[in-house]
Amino acid sequence: MRVPLRSKNNGLAKLLRTTQLDLFDHSVRVHPEVARLLCIRHAPKARCMMNVRETKGLCIAATSNIQQQGDVWLVPSEHTNKKYTVLLGQHPTCSCPDFETRRQPCKHIFAAERILHPQPILEPVASVRRPTYKQEWHEYNLAQTTEKARLLELLYELCAGIEEPVQTFGRPRLSFAEMLFCAVYKIYSTFSSRRFISDLQIAKERGYISKVPHFNSVSNYLESEAMTAYLKELIIESSRPLASIEWDFAVDSSGFSIGRNQHWADAKWNKEQKGDGSTTHVNKQDWIKVHLMCGCKTNIVTSVEVTDSHAGDSPRYIPLVEQTSKNFTMDSVCADKAYSASPNLQLTLVKGAVPYIPFRSNTRGDDKRQTATWKRMFHFFSYNQEMFMRHYHKRSNVETTFSMIKSKFGEKLRSKTKVAQTNEVLCKVLAHNICCLVQSIYELGVEPTFWTQSSTGAFHHM
Repeated sequence: MRVPLRSKNNGLAKLLRTTQLDLFDHSVRVHPEVARLLCIRHAPKARCMMNVRETKGLCIAATSNIQQQGDVWLVPSEHTNKKYTVLLGQHPTCSCPDFETRRQPCKHIFAAERILHPQPILEPVASVRRPTYKQEWHEYNLAQTTEKARLLELLYELCAGIEEPVQTFGRPRLSFAEMLFCAVYKIYSTFSSRRFISDLQIAKERGYISKVPHFNSVSNYLESEAMTAYLKELIIESSRPLASIEWDFAVDSSGFSIGRNQHWADAKWNKEQKGDGSTTHVNKQDWIKVHLMCGCKTNIVTSVEVTDSHAGDSPRYIPLVEQTSKNFTMDSVCADKAYSASPNLQLTLVKGAVPYIPFRSNTRGDDKRQTATWKRMFHFFSYNQEMFMRHYHKRSNVETTFSMIKSKFGEKLRSKTKVAQTNEVLCKVLAHNICCLVQSIYELGVEPTFWTQSSTGAFHHM
């Protein structure tokens, strides 16, 4: 019995034979017409994910004269005049050397199955294009070319809101506001204290500081515990001008190196890869940890906490949300599974935001130890996966924020004491915030004004 053949296309057959291996070799550019035709003929399977033998079988079925004699199929060889005997069934067999060697379906078995079970030729499914976002190059170029000058202006306005602490005895000290200005400007420049003095001389000529301090004075003020509270307040104040723009937020933590050069991922999991493939334990004291909440639109940091590398993530979630909610209207908060504790979820809902925080894979919804709020959020996560993950994708913005800070101001800290390291990393975050403000000035038309919400217009150190 002769089975009706599909229409032959010698041009297609030649094209398929010459490029079918290239289709699965990712180092070779795929011929677009071959990929389209193979995808059309093989629509029920994952597009273009067939193995080589199945692809050759598709070529043979489409271009060769395959005959059926009872339960036996005679399939022509691809390159000779020889025909191989194929017996289909639960365990198909073929007389070709490939099947006798591998005892696995060969291209002739795939060809016979294609003729026995023909599939309709479907139109290819239109590929979903990944959304792209237009870059406002004119505004971006302006922001980048004027960033340093605008940063000095904004940093000067921020530090002008600092009220000098009262000094009752001792040698007259330098202005605390000016030393904050110098410290943040130094971290922004990434220069050493000595090489940075020429920048301070220019800042003095422009009226930003009254005198150029000694290069050791900047480092000495970074050692001051009083500066930590000032820097945190300046970070919060620098984010307030974007309160009308940001309403979606993301939370995460990352490490900054204070010792030898190593990756944060190695220190996080307490191991380090050696050249011979073995692992060794890592001293986590070589890192400090920064926990922050940022806006998902401008990457502005709205609140920050600095801890040692052993500190957990979840306990820092509540102070970050509490601080951000004082200045921003929160619609959503995205965080990873480490933050899915019941108090975190409940606080986020109390603040009027939806917590897009996924749950671990072994989580059970009937856990009697959990609160009703936690159970409702678990069921919301379980039955709205597509919508939930669409919002959760915004969490990548906090990763972008850390990447911006580290790539621009460095991942390694130069300070040697714990207080100075904390202040140094806070200076990096503040410099990042001012850079985000400069970008927002040109791209979003923001006009930053500071110290407008307090009655005295200044921050008082307690």
